[in-house]
Amino acid sequence: MKILVTGGAGYIGSHTAKALARKGFEPVTLDDLSAGQREAVRWGELVEGDFGSREILRGIFVRHKIEAVFHFAASASVGESVRDPRSFYHNNVTNTLTLLDAMLDAGVKTMIFSSSAATYGNPEKVPMPEDHRQLPINPYGETKLAIEQALRWYGAAYGLRWVAFRYFNAAGADPEGEIGERHNPEEHLIPRVIQAVLGAIPEVQIYGTDYPTQDGTAVRDYIHVSDLADAHVLGLEYLQKGGESATFNLGTSTGHSVRKVIEMVEKVSRKRVPFSEAPRRAGDPPALVADGSKAMRAFGWQPQHPDLETIVKTAWRWHAVSSRSAAPQR
Repeated sequence: MKILVTGGAGYIGSHTAKALARKGFEPVTLDDLSAGQREAVRWGELVEGDFGSREILRGIFVRHKIEAVFHFAASASVGESVRDPRSFYHNNVTNTLTLLDAMLDAGVKTMIFSSSAATYGNPEKVPMPEDHRQLPINPYGETKLAIEQALRWYGAAYGLRWVAFRYFNAAGADPEGEIGERHNPEEHLIPRVIQAVLGAIPEVQIYGTDYPTQDGTAVRDYIHVSDLADAHVLGLEYLQKGGESATFNLGTSTGHSVRKVIEMVEKVSRKRVPFSEAPRRAGDPPALVADGSKAMRAFGWQPQHPDLETIVKTAWRWHAVSSRSAAPQR
């Protein structure tokens, strides 16, 4: 069974392509490599191109006999979405609607969609269940919510079957060390803390130390990227077995503060993390933690790497090896 993986050269997409291959599926990656890494595509063919191109999509569906789509390709920076909402609506909404139409034209009626906890906005209760009110506070969250809504209507009108996963904070790296997390610029906390230890950046900043949390810093739910990838494969199998289209949170239901993350990187690396304190960033809530029980009940998903130490260890190993291999040879 061939699966089209849009954005499969990216962080989550590449880990999911590996998970698909392990379960006997054949991933076909579509990525324009504007953010993804060519070397991360190790499972299945890479088609280099824009997922908003009708011509490219038509060719892939005809040539590969695609049976389902895993849709990761998107513009994903919250801050950039505020500065340039036009490009986010074009890429995340217009291009995704083009993809959905191309799927229907090709008779492909199964999608696993990469959504986000950003669709919720500020939490009204923690942990956050799937029926939590959705009031996004940035264009990125708005675009993900728009596609969730489109999926519901396309399902009702055209028989599209779908699962939308709302991620919390994907983190860590492939436990076997084959792939990891690399963004440019890097905005995620754990890799930035590691970069500060390795000297790739001067320091990491703690934005806000006066939150109503245990140590005053923001709390987030970190989920290992391989657990997240496994959930996507389980989501496909759930639909294949007749499961109803639905949205699911993906998180561990446990939160960790910024200071806790820094302490864990220091423990794992045995090095001091250079950091400074800065004011809160606008729109950052004190705590975002998932209620992940729905996915566990629906298709038996259970995180295999739920603890922060394991997440940081896999990330540290991958970044440490990558930094050595990237260092100039003498």
